[in-house]
Amino acid sequence: MFQLKWIFDTVDKKYKPWLYVGLFLSFATSMMMLINPKFSARLVDEVIVAQNPEPLLGILAVMFCAEQLRQSLRYFMAMSLEYASQSSLSHLRTYLYDKIQYLDSDFFRHNRTGDIMTRMSPDLDMCRHFIAYLTYTTIDSVTLFVATLTMFFFTNWKLTLCLLALLPALLLVTSFYSKRVGPKFIQARDKQAYMNTAAQENISGNRVVKAFAREEYEKDRFEVCNIEYRDINLDINRTWLRFYPIIEGVASFLGITTISLGAVFVILGEISAGEMTIFTGMSWALANPMRNLGTMINDLQRFGTSANKIMEIYYANSNIKDAEDAEDHEKMIGNIEFRNVGFSYDGHEIVKDLSFKLEPGKTLAIMGPTGSGKTTVINLLGRFLDAKEGAVYVDGCDVRKWKLTQLRRGIGCATQDVFLFSDTVEGNIAFGNTALSEEEVYDFARRAGADDFIRKLPEGYDTIIGERGVGLSGGQKQRIALARALAVQPSVLVLDDTTSALDMETEFYIQQQLRELPFACAKIIIGQRISSVRDADEILILEQGRITERGTHEELLRNRGYYYETYCLQQGISDTEGGEA
Repeated sequence: MFQLKWIFDTVDKKYKPWLYVGLFLSFATSMMMLINPKFSARLVDEVIVAQNPEPLLGILAVMFCAEQLRQSLRYFMAMSLEYASQSSLSHLRTYLYDKIQYLDSDFFRHNRTGDIMTRMSPDLDMCRHFIAYLTYTTIDSVTLFVATLTMFFFTNWKLTLCLLALLPALLLVTSFYSKRVGPKFIQARDKQAYMNTAAQENISGNRVVKAFAREEYEKDRFEVCNIEYRDINLDINRTWLRFYPIIEGVASFLGITTISLGAVFVILGEISAGEMTIFTGMSWALANPMRNLGTMINDLQRFGTSANKIMEIYYANSNIKDAEDAEDHEKMIGNIEFRNVGFSYDGHEIVKDLSFKLEPGKTLAIMGPTGSGKTTVINLLGRFLDAKEGAVYVDGCDVRKWKLTQLRRGIGCATQDVFLFSDTVEGNIAFGNTALSEEEVYDFARRAGADDFIRKLPEGYDTIIGERGVGLSGGQKQRIALARALAVQPSVLVLDDTTSALDMETEFYIQQQLRELPFACAKIIIGQRISSVRDADEILILEQGRITERGTHEELLRNRGYYYETYCLQQGISDTEGGEA
């Protein structure tokens, strides 16, 4: 019942009048179904039995007009409900999409992309189906059943009670069916999500699949998901088909019983021939709601399953959001301080007692083995994660007191794991700053070492690149991502292993350009190459989440620690030969 209340509450108030009009017309047109059976009874008694043709045309005219009016109103009913459902679906989809934009990374760690896409498409369409179809079907069935039953009682209560004796059998069958099929719909929805996830991952990772020649494996993997989804749907249909003949049999028996008992009651003089036509003509109105109950239960349970999944997004809360007392900052200066920062995830300590400062215009480099917590530092700075201990300060203000939009707009980030959108090269570079002129886009591309290869593309900066940058090399994607980070002209520029896929000459060129940027910014460079970090004002060495070394290039070489060992390894010299560069 909560899902029913929720879906009606989510209908935007400007669409609710259309919904209410459609539901009222559904009720009205269902009541109008009783008009023609009543006049059919008069037709039999006053014209056919009485052999009196005089009322014939008048009765037929009323029946014709009533049916035409009912069909016209049904048209407006369908249009009203369709408009309300489609508009509500569009409104709800937009709301969910907007909600997803601001959910934190924890949500995406626990929900697969394919599952989220399932919620945004077939699950939402099931909600639209509920508004556009299930609501009026339910009103039609209930209204027609109650109205027909009332009319039957006023016509002849004895015959009505005889017919009602068969209805509990239909109710028992449909009730038993709903209990059997309910859990299967949850399984079917989950199987569909698994299948969508398998397809989405394969499409996104098509280059990896081809690189490892795993096409056959992926085909088999998808086929397993596809077969499981098919099997659960076949199981649902088999369950329905086992009960359908029973439901149809009882409904048909109701019609036969109506004719048989009606004939007896006419012979006994309990009802007229015309009144019998009311019973025979409208007995389906008692059986149909019971007959449709199975289908309605199917759809209602599908809706309940889908609604539950959608509500998980609808009511999801992000742990990382603007504080109620968040301060307003017009522009970020770029003064960074980590003060005794600690962070752990699922009981696993990532960083511990991390403290350092970075002044505007200065460069900080971070090195360390894989898993030492380097990227976590960046996530804490941009507040993709919140520190469990200590605090991160930007311009003297705890990042938890910054408005997220202002904080992240002041930080330009280029990472090793590059994501490019299926858009033009120019659109990707200007993604964070759409107000850039063409010349500015070209300038930032040049500074990132990307201008030359971009101009050689089939349509230059107007070339549409594939999803995630398919069609570009790793180095080309990294340079476009760097140009995108530079284009926002940030106060803090973060380069997370950005030049790992570049040759030494291109890396040297980019480093030179970074020293001559047309805007002032603090820089944080995460890298494994000595050549990437040696010119930094301070270099931090992270090991197991702690700072084990800090200093300039020359100071760290003299320390003879991790940095020195890395230097020797990359220079191809032994420890005894090592020294200052």
